[in-house]
Amino acid sequence: MYYKRQPFLPDFFKPIMWSYNFDLLDIKNDSQRIIVNTINYGQWKHWEELVKIYGLKTIKEILQNLPTTEFRPSALKLASLIFNVSDFKYASRNLA
Repeated sequence: MYYKRQPFLPDFFKPIMWSYNFDLLDIKNDSQRIIVNTINYGQWKHWEELVKIYGLKTIKEILQNLPTTEFRPSALKLASLIFNVSDFKYASRNLA
């Protein structure tokens, strides 16, 4: 993965990363969590910054490998359009 910017998130991400120790978040190691929270709770400025940090290709790859249950339905629909993702993983409901 290629990270185009600094190895930390800008302060305006704090409100959407409320359940994490913001100062310990690492763009590389916490990329999935950052992308999920940004898509679920972020505003357009967060989404734009996400693209600057990770690039469209990396975001698309991560989205394709996460179960759809990670996302709010409306956020998932928008993300699929913006990041051109048609194939998401669907979490199995089989408990056996």
